[in-house]
Amino acid sequence: MMPIHTMRAIRLHEFGGPEVLRDEEVPVPEPGPGEVLVRVHAVGINPPDWYAREGMPDVPPELKPPFDLPLIPGTDVSGVVEAVAADVNGFVAGDEVVGLLRFPTALQGSAYAEYVTAPASDLARKPAAVDHVHAAGLPMSGLTAWQFLIELGHGHPSPFQEAPHRPMALDGETTVLINGAAGGVGHLALQLAKWKGARVIAVASGAHEAFLRRLGADEFIDYTKDRPEEVARDVDLVLDTVGGPDSRRFLRTLERGGSLYPVYFGEFDDEENAELGVTVTATQVRSNGAQLAELGRLLDAGTVRVAVDSTFPLAEARAAHERAARGHIQGKIVLTVA
Repeated sequence: MMPIHTMRAIRLHEFGGPEVLRDEEVPVPEPGPGEVLVRVHAVGINPPDWYAREGMPDVPPELKPPFDLPLIPGTDVSGVVEAVAADVNGFVAGDEVVGLLRFPTALQGSAYAEYVTAPASDLARKPAAVDHVHAAGLPMSGLTAWQFLIELGHGHPSPFQEAPHRPMALDGETTVLINGAAGGVGHLALQLAKWKGARVIAVASGAHEAFLRRLGADEFIDYTKDRPEEVARDVDLVLDTVGGPDSRRFLRTLERGGSLYPVYFGEFDDEENAELGVTVTATQVRSNGAQLAELGRLLDAGTVRVAVDSTFPLAEARAAHERAARGHIQGKIVLTVA
């Protein structure tokens, strides 16, 4: 059999809207030391994909990781090991794997392609109970939920604050409010909080209520009808998957001793937080094969499921990004690779 030397990949040569994503033929990458070559079956789409595509216009230059054009976007893959470097133990050709690739050390992991190289430490076995499409929706969103709520698993400080993030212990006495509960991170965080026994208040638009109640939400707030910060009280933990400047409004929902975790860090006042007796911390999700394996076991057990909003063939990555821009996503958008 002749080795395959070229592949289809989606690349951008300039920053901009979804129209800058081009379907091209490029060389198949070769795995370096510690790396695995994966034949990609599905790719999960995440917000950093479109931040990178736009050139991260809102990020101060000193916080931008280095990235060069042309760029193949994407970090989340599910696929099959094609080859391994000589020093890799634990994976062999033919293994089904899932991973969040090289994040955040590289802004993007070149996942929008038929083949991708990955550090073996970023990979886990694909959960056997789900197909590649659902597995590809797990890595970044699942690890974000895990590192915010369950176990950080690394000592890297957040680029946005000095205070370390230490997840609050969740149990039957804990009330957790999840803002943006129907999205990628939100719907997985809801299920992890329920797994730990917490009572969960889900905030989303009304169209998502039935979906979120099926996932275990105890209470639902339709933000198009009610302001969650005026309705919810005595909350122990708010996970705000929307985050940003509006995140402060959730402080008033918290009990003393409570915490607010904004996934996209906003502007907070340390003195105000101290007066309220609450902590506000965030972290930046990091690749972690071992944690992904733990999440995979929860998928195999049926404790957690990944919801798929929509799928698009790899060549239609532009349409997938256009879908993302319309918002109101239920679960994950996934690219499929033939």
